[in-house]
Amino acid sequence: MAFTPQQTADIEAAMADFMTKRRPPEEIRDKLDLSWRIEGQSVVIFSIRPMWRDERQKIEEPAAKATFVRTTNRWKIYWMRADLKWHSYPLLPEAVFFDEFLAEVNEDDACCFWG
Repeated sequence: MAFTPQQTADIEAAMADFMTKRRPPEEIRDKLDLSWRIEGQSVVIFSIRPMWRDERQKIEEPAAKATFVRTTNRWKIYWMRADLKWHSYPLLPEAVFFDEFLAEVNEDDACCFWG
């Protein structure tokens, strides 16, 4: 089941604020940018870079994911390891509020999201 219109609006507002703080300066966005999308019950944050062989092509590198679990009313937090699989984030596997997820991604104390 998709997010309700209110949940979607709340996520979009929180992500707009996060992107304002975290997105690279406009002059380098053709070389490195940051974006996000809703995928089912998840919100995925990813970087966008030119492909090394052909800079006209862009690649997305997932960094963080939060999946809302309705039965527990919590957000599960994941990071993408080098094996290209999502793994539970060790410092905060779950969050009650979406903003907790964004704060953890921004701080990145375990250097999982941004290296």
